[in-house]
Amino acid sequence: MGLVVFMAIGVYLLISLAVVAWAVVYAQEHGKRAWLWASAAAFVMYNLVFWDWIPTVVVHKYYCEKEAGFWIYKTLDQWKVENPGVMEELVAQRSVQSTSYGDLQTLDERFAIETHRRKPIPFLPTNISERLLVDRKTGEVVAKGVDVGSGVGYMATGGGFKFWLNQKPCIAQGIWKLTAEIQNMRGTK
Repeated sequence: MGLVVFMAIGVYLLISLAVVAWAVVYAQEHGKRAWLWASAAAFVMYNLVFWDWIPTVVVHKYYCEKEAGFWIYKTLDQWKVENPGVMEELVAQRSVQSTSYGDLQTLDERFAIETHRRKPIPFLPTNISERLLVDRKTGEVVAKGVDVGSGVGYMATGGGFKFWLNQKPCIAQGIWKLTAEIQNMRGTK
């Protein structure tokens, strides 16, 4: 697959060079500024494929700095004090449902992870996933993690066309660590 991608890039580069050379020849034959025509041709050829690269990098960096992270609103110890004896009675109920806002992953009778996904700018491949650890009985949010990633489809794993759009994701691991803690605290029924 990598060889095909590099061959495609090579062909596109050759076509781009031919277009720029044609623009120079055209400008010289018609008494125009060759450097201006060459620059405009290079700009157009670059933007045919890479128009979204710089905006994607900027948007990804912005949302990583402004929104990504992990917040605990109530520790599991606080939750256990407010709900004495409940944690030990919980039984794992792993299920995932798709909803209008994202996904709902049920952990047990009391805890679930709500995942809300959004694209801050619809035409760029930057995605924000907000995961809420929720007490299902009270609706209270116990913790929140916000992840930011960029890439298109399977390219987010490092392969494919337009691989330059893949940015290192900003991942909040806290939600998964907290769910592991819940699993360890639960009773073994």
